[in-house]
Amino acid sequence: MHALVVADRLTYREDYPTPEPPPGEARIRITRGGICNTDVEILKGYFGFRGVLGHEFVGVVESLNPLPGTTPQVRIGDRIVGEINCVPCDSPSRDYFERAQDPTRNTLGIDRRDGAFADYTVLPIVNLHIVPDGVSDDEAVFAEPLAAACQILEQVHIKPTDRVAVLGDGKLGLLCAQVIAAAAPCELTVIGKHDNKLAIARERGTHTLYVQEAPLRAFDIVVECTGSPDGFAHAQQLLRPRGTLVLKSTYHSLPQVNLTMIVVDEITIVGSRCGPFAAALRLLAQRRVDVRPLIHARYPLAQGSQAFEHAQRPGVLKVLLDVA
Repeated sequence: MHALVVADRLTYREDYPTPEPPPGEARIRITRGGICNTDVEILKGYFGFRGVLGHEFVGVVESLNPLPGTTPQVRIGDRIVGEINCVPCDSPSRDYFERAQDPTRNTLGIDRRDGAFADYTVLPIVNLHIVPDGVSDDEAVFAEPLAAACQILEQVHIKPTDRVAVLGDGKLGLLCAQVIAAAAPCELTVIGKHDNKLAIARERGTHTLYVQEAPLRAFDIVVECTGSPDGFAHAQQLLRPRGTLVLKSTYHSLPQVNLTMIVVDEITIVGSRCGPFAAALRLLAQRRVDVRPLIHARYPLAQGSQAFEHAQRPGVLKVLLDVA
């Protein structure tokens, strides 16, 4: 099959082995993928991953290998998206929340499991979610990062009186802002550097500030989505004493952290990762979140190297890969 494979560098291959679904898993024919910052960090060495890249995707169930005595929640031909944390069939983890921290997990396109930038991938059947009819492939490919944005509300109680800042005007930051605005009636501000990106938030009625304008020690909650190690220190500076820092970025290089002031200011740090796909798909189906303005470019899979180069240009949001 065709696949984008990372070893010493990113390579497009036409001879990569087509995967067969082991017991409890399904083979999925990929139709569309989305490049995210984690994919870019992997190319720099993050997690030491080697194999097929990609964890944001939409596809069609091609074959099922269900466990004996189980009834799959999907059928062959269903259009689906999939959770990225995969556990063995005998794992006691019962849902996405437990699978995300199961010590036996591997992770699609990130840790010991080939990803979705290929003609086919395999995932546990329990990880799959049917895409609602009214949600396009372009929208459905955002299900994974949108679910990650929804996870913030699973972890942190945002009160109507809270001053909340989303630091970072990239793809994930704009998704987090939309989710918070849809579900939590707080005083919300998106802080960033790029006028074209901040304009997307403003068009949805969200207050925005440029980085140099943001007041220090002024926010109750800061959601750090910069993707840069410098973002951690800046988020820390924006927080009031006893504030909460929600850390969404993953870095190849470690940030400089003032641990003393975290103690002195009694800052709560919440690592926030994967989230509920059902909630993300519901937001898309109900049109409470609009991901379409975040799409900047699309490339065929064979032009994956060009797509990754484009995705790293300043000011660029989501770059899609057309697979089918």
